[in-house]
Amino acid sequence: MSDEKKDLGDQAEEAFDKAREKAKEIKDEAKDKAEELKGEARETFEKAKEKAREFKEEAKETGSEFKKETKKTAEEFREGLRSAGGDNKKILAGILGIVVGWAGVHKFVLGYQKEGIILLVISIVGFVLSCIGIGVFLVWATALIGLIEGIIYLTKSDEEFYNTYQVGRKPWF
Repeated sequence: MSDEKKDLGDQAEEAFDKAREKAKEIKDEAKDKAEELKGEARETFEKAKEKAREFKEEAKETGSEFKKETKKTAEEFREGLRSAGGDNKKILAGILGIVVGWAGVHKFVLGYQKEGIILLVISIVGFVLSCIGIGVFLVWATALIGLIEGIIYLTKSDEEFYNTYQVGRKPWF
């Protein structure tokens, strides 16, 4: 029996040695695979880093272009606003004539205080008399006058509008 135990012991030792060698092989393979994956990870990281740099540069360029376009648009808007409220008040007077022409606001913008007061007083009287019925006609008439004048203002050329309503001081239509 002792030989059998010895054979079993030797077999166990051989199996243990084989298992140790196999484990060492697996360990070496795992280590090699880990190094390989580590290298691939570095390559991927470098590629991602390069793409991020490219994206950053592209974003800078786009942002710079957007900033320039925004400045240009703001300047154009500022110029339009100056022309609407500056010497030539065509657009401002036209829009106000269409929207709140019944109150004569467009007349006040052009400097026609007397005509603006006339429209405003007729509209207020019209609102007061609206319960009788004739007041509705008065408010409707002043609104129609404002609408027509607003359309006329907007359809004239800038030069024609300026010469007619601001230099020539033509108060009605």
